Order: sequence, then structure tokens, then C-alpha cells
Amino acid sequence: MFATLSDRLADTFKNLRGKGRLSEADIDATAREIRIALLEADVALPVVKEFVGAVKERARGEEVSGALNPAQQVVKIVNDELVNILGGETRRLRYAKTGPTVIMLAGLQGAGKTTLAAKLALWLKEQGRSPMLVAADLQRPNAVNQLQVNGERVGVTVFAPEPGNGVGNPVQVARDAVAEAKRTLHDTVIVDTAGRLGVDAELMKQAADIRDAVQPDEVLFVVDAMIGQDAVSTAQAFLDGVGYDGVVLTKLDGDARGGAALSIASITGKPVMFASNGEKMTDFDLFHPDRMASRILDMGDVMTLIEQAEKAFDSEQAAKAAAKLTGQGGEFTLDDFLEQMQQVRKLGSMSKIMGMLPGMGQFRDQLENFDEREIDRIQAVIQSMTPAERANPKMIDGSRRARIAKGSGRQVSDVNQLVDRFFEARKMMMSMAKGGGMPGMPGMPGMGGPKRSKTKPQQKKGKGAKRSGNPAKAAQEAAAAKEKAANPGNPFGTPASDEPVDYEKAAAALNLPKDFSKYLK
Repeated sequence: MFATLSDRLADTFKNLRGKGRLSEADIDATAREIRIALLEADVALPVVKEFVGAVKERARGEEVSGALNPAQQVVKIVNDELVNILGGETRRLRYAKTGPTVIMLAGLQGAGKTTLAAKLALWLKEQGRSPMLVAADLQRPNAVNQLQVNGERVGVTVFAPEPGNGVGNPVQVARDAVAEAKRTLHDTVIVDTAGRLGVDAELMKQAADIRDAVQPDEVLFVVDAMIGQDAVSTAQAFLDGVGYDGVVLTKLDGDARGGAALSIASITGKPVMFASNGEKMTDFDLFHPDRMASRILDMGDVMTLIEQAEKAFDSEQAAKAAAKLTGQGGEFTLDDFLEQMQQVRKLGSMSKIMGMLPGMGQFRDQLENFDEREIDRIQAVIQSMTPAERANPKMIDGSRRARIAKGSGRQVSDVNQLVDRFFEARKMMMSMAKGGGMPGMPGMPGMGGPKRSKTKPQQKKGKGAKRSGNPAKAAQEAAAAKEKAANPGNPFGTPASDEPVDYEKAAAALNLPKDFSKYLK
């Protein structure tokens, strides 16, 4: 969503690199480019003015003029200000001290409230809570049925006493739901309310009546991040008419410019608490302003990637694979490779995973064009092999490769490529696991370096002594060399014979100072 903004900011900062000092003109030019980038991203004008003003003021201060690298310091300032307009700190849910925690969802029709209710329920379930969904949207056709289907998908109880489609009293449904949650010992109640295509008095009154009936601990305003400037006006209207404690952004995986996400928190003063960035029920998490700012500036989001990996990866399987790579648990096979690949698939699409790494903005086109089905094709090739072939890929000869290609619906060249890549990847992973770092590179921090041999390094052999082309002279040189080898001189310059040495005579020959003689006794 923030691709355009990220690219414009990256180009802006590129112009600052290599400058040991920033002039007033440099700061003004940078501020102008940032202003254009934010306006193109559909950020609200008051937010843009406040943001650019804060950046310019700090850029003229001591923290930039006294910095060793002014360009990097400006990037840090922009990062800090982005965090501020996105809400500053991560805002978490407040749970009720007694009784069930009631969370009410409000927003326009089409913002994705019903789907988001199920996502939030699954997220709470993973946090160890016992949520219950409440179908209080009795206006939109099949809204009750949609919530029941989504609740079944995530394994959460759905309270739906009324069929909906214009039948039933939503205020009474919400009130009865809280009583039912107490009776069935559900500790969290998520109320899905009705929306409209636009803000109107009837919508506001119904939402306000439900709020007054259940006294929710949290009222969350759900907004489509793709609607641009309208998101700000709608958010302000709901704040005035119903009131809410936090914002939930949906459809962050869209291709819109995303200015709404950067504007709502700053204008309304209410923090963005959650973000939905995909169609899967698991594509939902807490909103971290610092991580989002880092993504916008193409500095990656490694913390989120680590958290997702911790949830998706089986630690026991990972430990076994690591043991095999170090040679302590057998040999790393294609079965192990397939298991690791399947665990990576649990993290989501490869383009999404790679997008969380720093500096990947420059490869955005390649990531967007990445064919996710390629992993399915690799899986088909591996599963077309026999257990013996997966355990020992070296035995896969020409006839076996032809059979595997036919069984997986691929070409023989695809099988050849997979086997060759597997051997290369295994070699590299084994080298890294054993502490050698990347092949051809020094050891990585914390992983040791290449192990040094305990034997002395062999010296390079020279070209040998030059010999004369004259046979008589060559024979003479050979005889001299033979005599020298038989009677090598003392390297310290003393005679090699056992004759006693007259050290006083030798000292006299050195012509030493008079006072020095006492040290020779």
C-alpha cells in the first residue's frame, strides 16, 4: 500500500548521501520532496503541514549539524515523525476486571467489519481467551449467515438469535449476548454492528443505542484504508456521533496510496490498534507504529517476521534439521528440505515475507511478479520421488529423473535444476551451521569464522637456483653447493669447528667503548 510513498522518500534521501554538511537549501529541497510525497500518498493536508514543519525544525537543529552523517540523521528524524503521526506507541486492548470484556465494532458498510470480527476472535483465541461473536448486524442481507460461517472457520461460538435481513432488534441482541456470555463463561464478547453506505442519523442512533445498552470496554472504528481522504471525515463523524477508543485498518494489502492510515491517528487523536492485511483469517495483528514507519522507509519489519516465524515454525522440527546440518543427526535430505519449505509457507506468501526484509523496496517489481505456484511445483517434484530417492538424491540417475518428471508433470530440466539447487543449498547451510559463515566469506558475527588448520602452512616453492649454461661452470657450482650442504656454516657467524674462541680478541676488534669491557667479564 505504501509503495509509492516509500519510493518517493527513498529517492529524496538518495540525494542527501555523501554530503558531509547540509545547507539550508538542501533542507528546503528535502522538505519540499517529502511534502510532495505525502500529498501524493493522499495524506490529509493538516497532517502534511505539521509533519514537514517538524522535520524542517529538527533538521536545522544541532542533532543534524553536529552529526557525523547528516543524511542518516535526517532519515532518523523522518522515521521519528512518522511514528508520531501513526500514534506513537502500540496501543493494546483493555480487558474488563470483572465479567466479560465487551468489544463493539462500528464503521461503514463495506469496511470489512464482519470478516474482521472473526479475525479478531481468532487472534484473541490465540492469546488464550474465550471469545464469542455476536451477530447484531440485522440490516445487511446475509450478514448473520456470513458471521456464522466465519465463526465456524475460526472455531468460535456465534450468538445469533435473530435471522437478520431486516428482522430483529439489534440492541436487544447485544444485551442478551452479554448475559449469554456470562452464563457460558466466555470472557470476551465481540459485537458486530450494522453499517451504511454513508454516515446518516439512523446509523449513528443505532450504534449509540447498542453502546449504551452493553457499555463496551472498547469501541473500535473499522475503516477501509483504501478510501483515501473520506476515511478522515468518516472517522471524525463517528467520533462525534458514537465515540470510539481505537481504529482498525482493513485492506492494508491493497494498492491504494494509504494516506488514510497516516492521517486518522493524527487528526482524531485515537490510535490505530489493529491492522488487517490479507484475506486469510490469520492476516491480522496489532498495529505497531514504529514497525509501520520502518516499512515505509524500506528498513524492513524484522520483528514482525520473527514473531510470525515463532508462531509458524515447529521448534522440534527446526532443531532436528539444524542437528542434521551439523552432521550430528544424520544427513539433511529432501524430506527435511520439503518440511522446512512447508513451514515457510505458513508465514504467508514469499513476496510478503521478503518484503519485511530491509532494502527490499528496490526489488519490488520482482517480488510482485514472483510466482507463488513455483513452491507447489517444487513440492510436486519432491513428492514424485521414492523415499529412497528423497533420502539419497545422489542415486537419482537419468532414467529416474525422467520418471520423476513424468510423475510430477514437469520437465526433466526442472528435476535437474531442483536436485542441483538442493545440493548447493545443503552445502551452504552446512557451512553456516558449522560456524564457517558463508562460503568464500569471513565468519558471521556469533557464528565463528573458518577453522584454521593446526598444521603449519606450507611455503610456496621457489623456482630453484639458477644454473649456468656453461657445463664446466655448472659442475663447479654443483660441487660448491654440495660442500656447503655437507658443512653448513653456523648461522650466528661463529666457526663450526670445536676450536676455542678468543672472545677478548674478538671484542677488541669490535672497538667498543672503554666502560663497556666490564660487561664482558
